[in-house]
Amino acid sequence: MLAPARAEAPVDMAAHARLANAVRALAMDAVEKAKSGHPGMPMGAADVATVLFTRFLKFDAAAPDWPDRDRFVLSAGHGSMLLYALAYLLGFEGMDIEEIKNFRQLGSKTAGHPEYGHAPLVETTTGPLGQGLANAVGMAIAEAHLSARYGEDVVDHRTYAIAGDGCLMEGVSQEAIALAGHLKLRKLIVFFDDNQISIDGPTSLSDSTDQLARFEASGWRAERVDGHDPGAIAAAIERAHASDRPSLIACRTIIGRGAPTKAGAASSHGSPLGADEIKGAREALGWPYPPFEIPDDILGEWRAAGRRGADARQQWRARLDASPHRGAFEAALAGDCSRALASAMSGYKKTLAKAPPTVSTRKASEMALEVVNAAAPTTIGGSADLTGSNNTKTKNIDILSAENYAGRYIHYGIREHGMAAAMNGMALHGGVIPYGGTFLVFSDYCRPAIRLAALMGVRSIFVMTHDSIGLGEDGPTHQPVEHLAALRAIPNLKVYRPADAIETAECWELALADDKGPSLLALTRQNLAPARLQHTDENLSARGAYVVSDAPDPDVVLIATGSEVELAVAAQQSLAGGKIRARVVSAPCFELFAAQPEKYRKDVLGKAPRIGVEAAIRQGWDLFLRRKDVFIGMTGFGASAPAPVLYEHFGVTKAAIVDAAKKLVG
Repeated sequence: MLAPARAEAPVDMAAHARLANAVRALAMDAVEKAKSGHPGMPMGAADVATVLFTRFLKFDAAAPDWPDRDRFVLSAGHGSMLLYALAYLLGFEGMDIEEIKNFRQLGSKTAGHPEYGHAPLVETTTGPLGQGLANAVGMAIAEAHLSARYGEDVVDHRTYAIAGDGCLMEGVSQEAIALAGHLKLRKLIVFFDDNQISIDGPTSLSDSTDQLARFEASGWRAERVDGHDPGAIAAAIERAHASDRPSLIACRTIIGRGAPTKAGAASSHGSPLGADEIKGAREALGWPYPPFEIPDDILGEWRAAGRRGADARQQWRARLDASPHRGAFEAALAGDCSRALASAMSGYKKTLAKAPPTVSTRKASEMALEVVNAAAPTTIGGSADLTGSNNTKTKNIDILSAENYAGRYIHYGIREHGMAAAMNGMALHGGVIPYGGTFLVFSDYCRPAIRLAALMGVRSIFVMTHDSIGLGEDGPTHQPVEHLAALRAIPNLKVYRPADAIETAECWELALADDKGPSLLALTRQNLAPARLQHTDENLSARGAYVVSDAPDPDVVLIATGSEVELAVAAQQSLAGGKIRARVVSAPCFELFAAQPEKYRKDVLGKAPRIGVEAAIRQGWDLFLRRKDVFIGMTGFGASAPAPVLYEHFGVTKAAIVDAAKKLVG
C-alpha cells in the first residue's frame, strides 16, 4: 500500500550533501573518462533524486521487477549518469563500478542515453525529449487501471518522472499532460528540472512559458521549490502525495552544480567538464576522493536505502497471496494470451470461411477485435478521436475515464504522438496490452514513439486505417503513399497489410502473440472482395507471404498486399483467358517473409517474371522484385476523387497488371 504523507522532518544537510555529492562525483568522473556525455543535468538534479530515492520511492534493489514498485522515468535522458549512479549506489545487481567506468562504451550497460533492458532502474528508453514524460503518463494509466481491476491491496504505486526544459518544449509534452490532467492521474508526480539552460544558452532565448500556469490549466497541481533544498523537496513530495490530481514540482536547480566556472552555464550541458573544472568541483563540493571512489560509509547509506523497500515488498507478497485476484493478476503480468486467442481465432476463421464477407479491413479489424477483446481481457484499446473511423471500440468494453479506471477503451483526443507514447508506457508497465488507432497518414505524428517501441521491443499495437488512395475524396493530405515504405524501414516493427477478413484476423493474432516488438496494422476504408475462400488451421499470414491462388507452372507471379490482392486475383482470371498462367501471392507482412527460410521464399516466388502491386511507392519491394520485374503502384502524391476514379487515374488497375504480364511473358 502507499505510505501515508508524513510530517516534514528536520534534514541533516551535511548528511544529505554527502549522499548527493556521490551522485555528482560519479556523473562528472564517468563523463570525463568517456570524453563525452552530459554532466550538468545529473549534477543539478542530484538533490531531487537523493531525496526521492532515499525517502520516498517504493522499490527494492534486490527485486528490480517487483510489480508494485514505484516507477521512475528519467525523461531528460541525456542525464543518464544520474540513473546509472543511483543504480550503482543503491546496489542494483549488474551495475558495478566497472560499468560506471565504461560509460558510453560498446557493450556496456551504461549507454549514452538510458536503454530499456540494458541496465537496472531503466524503466524506458529516453533521450528523444518529452517521450519519457508521455511514457510516464501511460504507466500511470496502467497502474490506475490495474488497481481498479485487482484492488489497491495488489496494485498501489506511484509514477515519478524528471523532465527538463527541453521535454516541456516538445509538443508531445502538451499532449501528455493534457491527457493526464483530464484523467486525474493523482499518482503521477513530475519533477521539472528547471535549470533554465538549453544547448544554445539560456532558455529565455526561445521560451517564456509559465510552466506552472500551463500545467494548472491542464488540470494539474503545480508548485515551485528550491531544487537544492532537501527539506523543501520532501515537503513538496508529501503535498503531491495528498493531491487528487497529477502534480508538477518545478525544482529550480543549477545545472552543473559545484563546477566552479561552468555551473549554471550551457557549457556544462553536453561536454566533459575537464580536469581543472573537476578539480575545482571536488573542492567546492568538499569531495576529496579519487575518481570513482565512494567512501564505505556513504556507500553503506546508499545501499541501506536500496534495501529500504524490502519489508514493503514482503508485505505486498503476503497480500497478493491472500488476494482472490492473484491468478488473474499474475496471468495479466505474464501477458501470454496466445493459447486462449488461438482457440478463439480458429473458430472465428472457420466461421469466416463458410461465408467470406466483403468488408473493409478496418471493419474486419473491428470484427476480429470482438473476438480478441473477449479472449484477451488485458487489452486496452483507444483512438486519437477517430473511433468510428478506426473501428477500434468493441461492444464488450467500457470507457476508461477518471470515473472508471477499470474501463478498457481510452478516448485519447487528437493527440496521436501522446497516444503512441502513452501506449508504450502502458506496455512497459506490464499487465496490459495496448492498441490505439488513427489514420495511416498520421503515423508521421506517431513515428518517434513507434520507433522507440521497436527499439525497446515492447508490444504496442498501432491500428492505422485509411491506408491508401482508396480512402478517396479526402485527398492527398490524407492519402498515405510513402508511409508503408517508411514504416517498413523501422527495424523490429512488423507492418501488416491484410487483404481480407481472414488475413486481418490472422494479423491480429500475430500482433498479440508478439511480445518482442510492436506491430502496425494498415487497414482499408473501402470494401474488399475476400481473397481466402477456404479455412486453414495454419496461420498463413505468419509466413509473411504465401500463395493465395496458384496456377500450374506459372508464367508470371503477381505479388500484392492489402486492397491490391483483389486486383491481382482479377488479373489472374483475365490472364487465364489468354492462356497465361499466373500465380497470386499475398504478402501481408514483409518482415515475416524476410525471416522465412530461403527455400520457402524461393518456392513461393518461383522463377517466372514477377509483378508487384501496391497503392504506395515502390521502395522496399526489392525483397520480392528483381531488376527486370515490374512494380505497379504510386510514384507521387494522390488526389481528391472517389476511390475507383483514383485507382484508374493512377494506373493501379487490373488492366495495368494484365498489360504488364503480357509484356513480360511475351
